[in-house]
Amino acid sequence: MKIFNTTSRIIITCSNRLSIYLQQEIINLGYTPIRIFKTGVELQGNMQDCIKLNINLRCASQVLFSIKEFRAVNADDIYKVSLDLEWENIIPAEGYFSISSNVSNETITNNLFANVKLKDAIADRYRDKTGARPDSGSTLNGVVIHLYWKEEAAEIFIDTSGETLSKHGYRKIPGKAPMLESLAASVIYATNWNKETPFINPMCGSGTIAIEAALMATNRVPGLYRSNYSFMHLAGYEKDMYENEFEKIEKQVVENTTLKIIVSDISEDAINVTKVNAGMAGVEDMLTYEVCDFQQTTLPEIEGSVIIFNPEYGDRLGEEIELEETYALMGDYMKKKCKGYKGYIFTGNLELAKKIGLKPKRRIEFFTSKIDCRLLEYELYAGSRELKKNV
Repeated sequence: MKIFNTTSRIIITCSNRLSIYLQQEIINLGYTPIRIFKTGVELQGNMQDCIKLNINLRCASQVLFSIKEFRAVNADDIYKVSLDLEWENIIPAEGYFSISSNVSNETITNNLFANVKLKDAIADRYRDKTGARPDSGSTLNGVVIHLYWKEEAAEIFIDTSGETLSKHGYRKIPGKAPMLESLAASVIYATNWNKETPFINPMCGSGTIAIEAALMATNRVPGLYRSNYSFMHLAGYEKDMYENEFEKIEKQVVENTTLKIIVSDISEDAINVTKVNAGMAGVEDMLTYEVCDFQQTTLPEIEGSVIIFNPEYGDRLGEEIELEETYALMGDYMKKKCKGYKGYIFTGNLELAKKIGLKPKRRIEFFTSKIDCRLLEYELYAGSRELKKNV
């Protein structure tokens, strides 16, 4: 098996409820998905397609390239089948590899046992064919082999990503309870923001939502901020396979000097963190920064502008009671001050959401960690307020 000359099944994984946005990204790149499921998208392609997908996708977690599907009753079956695979043509002799897995089989009580069986098969195959074996360990900075095993259905993949794609590489200071970059990108996609009208993000925290908006508006993709992927360590990899794709994403960047993106937070530290992260992403000058209560945030008078809040959810009863007033004030603020805007509140506390006092037009489902969340959309009619039409 020459891995760079092979076409196979590609599974692009994502966090739960993000696959609808991942699917559209994949279609926009020119691919036709075969199957969509709640945590991923399937298509057919080769390793060059994996390279393109890795550097372009905002909503993805991993890009998995299938090398073997089979039936496995127990871990011995994993070993036997894996022993027959041509690992010497996948992992360089001087290379390094690690194993990741997603296992649900009644004979396995610890995923690490299945991982060790697969690692042993790779090592034994290598010794048998070459008299040596590549190094292995737990870090994901070399070739990553992924085992998916559910009941008796098993599949071995090359995880062409390595470290997760859901972190986009520019955020050096996460701040308090940060939103994952892939989730922030999906939330922006869900708003159908046109990348032209102002984008307002009060309570910005570490600035992830606003920075992702700036990246989208300038066609900057995550691959610009990352230099190591698992595919780079495969046997047969040549630098120009990646460099040609990287050149394309560099050339597609556009500067958007007229767009207004305004971030505000009552914490000066939060604004400073946002500036650092935006600077690492190359979009620091695109954002306008304000240290203030959210109710004093500057609001451009342009109809169709987007305002989005990501308030705290409240982990304890006392915190929830304190936040009730904040949620009520957000609703009052949008109703009175944001007429003509599209308003959004992202929250993982559906009880607190009832305090907003506005009826949402849409309730869009998301997860953050294991919290059931909603992006609540409010259409804030202009009424008597005179707003300039955005052209």
